[in-house]
Amino acid sequence: MVMPVPDRPLGCPPGLEYLTQVDQLLVHQKVELMEVLMGWETKNQYVVKNSLGQPVFFAAEESDFCTRMLCGSVRSFLLHIQNSMGQEVMTLSRPLNCSSCCFPCCLQELEVQSPPGSPIGYVMQSWHPFLPKFTIQNERKEPVLKIVGPFCDCKCCSDVIFEVVSLDESSAIGRISKQWTGFEAEAFTDADNFGLQFPMDLDVKIKAVLLGACFLIDFMYFEHTQNQD
Repeated sequence: MVMPVPDRPLGCPPGLEYLTQVDQLLVHQKVELMEVLMGWETKNQYVVKNSLGQPVFFAAEESDFCTRMLCGSVRSFLLHIQNSMGQEVMTLSRPLNCSSCCFPCCLQELEVQSPPGSPIGYVMQSWHPFLPKFTIQNERKEPVLKIVGPFCDCKCCSDVIFEVVSLDESSAIGRISKQWTGFEAEAFTDADNFGLQFPMDLDVKIKAVLLGACFLIDFMYFEHTQNQD
């Protein structure tokens, strides 16, 4: 069953009405047969659901074969997010930046846009020698929240938690959790499941940016094919 479309509040970008009535989302990456059998990196596709299992959004990666094979998890991409009626409601844009934990350069970033290309927020990686850290910015590039991940992002038989915290990191207001899916799924495919929690009254645009952060975290820390391993 598809979640019904609520009325759009003032200031809410078109198509994001769903987010005004939820405080958590489930993100399921689709398993691609070619990726399982051949180890070839295919375009990522996701289904975003609410807590009742109703589809809310569908996300599909736009990238070329050479970029996926040569650049792997650091590749640039566009991620098109559509609602249940096939209307595009968000576009996530990630440029190609080399990833390094040793130097504060070429940090990862993601721009979240609402059609027809209006920025609604940004996810900016913050340099840290051993912790995954990000800053959530609004459409004016003003810091709003931070995300702090664990020292070890090893996916060994347990969930991996990225806390959504205040700017001073003194209080947690939500989380992004990479959920363990079982040994066979983890060993033979990079298809992942995530849970996303945030306050119900959080600005709908910031909810959308946190959803974008979930996709960026998946690409950065859990996108590993057999060939790359």
